Amino acid sequence: MSRKPTEHRARKRFGQNFLIDERLINHIVRSIAPKPDDNLVEIGPGKGAITAPLLEHCQKLNVIELDRDLIPVLLAQFAKYEDFKIHQADALKYDFANLITAGKPLRIVGNLPYNISTPLIFHLLSYQAQVKDMHFMLQKEVVERLAASAGEKNYGRLGIMAQYYCQVENLFEVPPESFSPAPKVDSAIVRLTPHTQLPHPVYHLNKLELLVRTAFSQRRKTLRNSLKSLGVNFDDNNFNIDLKKRAENLSLEDYVQLCNQLWPAEYAEP
Repeated sequence: MSRKPTEHRARKRFGQNFLIDERLINHIVRSIAPKPDDNLVEIGPGKGAITAPLLEHCQKLNVIELDRDLIPVLLAQFAKYEDFKIHQADALKYDFANLITAGKPLRIVGNLPYNISTPLIFHLLSYQAQVKDMHFMLQKEVVERLAASAGEKNYGRLGIMAQYYCQVENLFEVPPESFSPAPKVDSAIVRLTPHTQLPHPVYHLNKLELLVRTAFSQRRKTLRNSLKSLGVNFDDNNFNIDLKKRAENLSLEDYVQLCNQLWPAEYAEP
């Protein structure tokens, strides 16, 4: 006997936790503020808790869902919407450029599985020029890392690179009892709004990523020591950044400035 759609159980291997709090769902949708002509994309719609109210405001919606068993559930639930499309795919590997239409930047939303949230955010940041904004449900700690400033406990590579591309807003917290099954951690909603113009542009983005990753790989050391592996003789260069500081003491602007000094505009890979 086939399982009824409503009997679908959350699968641990997909990191599924389904939203069940109607008041919270409405709060999330109000924060997203979908408009009829938006180019909306939802990652991991699950059983459609956020999908349904989104479609009430914007009847064109693309969703990315990995779990094949949820596809018939969603198709049956939203069959009346002609512009509701499901893409059975792994969001980590999906090419979101496929969903971009002329003059319609993406608005991406999702209750992201905690086990892939960080690599997925880095994947989505690569499309920032074609994205209007992103609203995500994430583990509270991840949201705090995204929004952290220099000197704060959660400050690190994720926050620096996210803030290079986007304005980050920690909107509100979500308790475990808002889900079924209830996760063992608190969650939060974050808004990422890509900058129309980068506030601190770097000459070589790959070098900024390398610099930040290297600095935080040995975050208790001073920058002079933690960055030795980059092969730079700091004694031969005059830097505007105090190299006696540790990784968490430098702002995004500081990292960009240091990166541009280490690898100026005319730098070319040997």
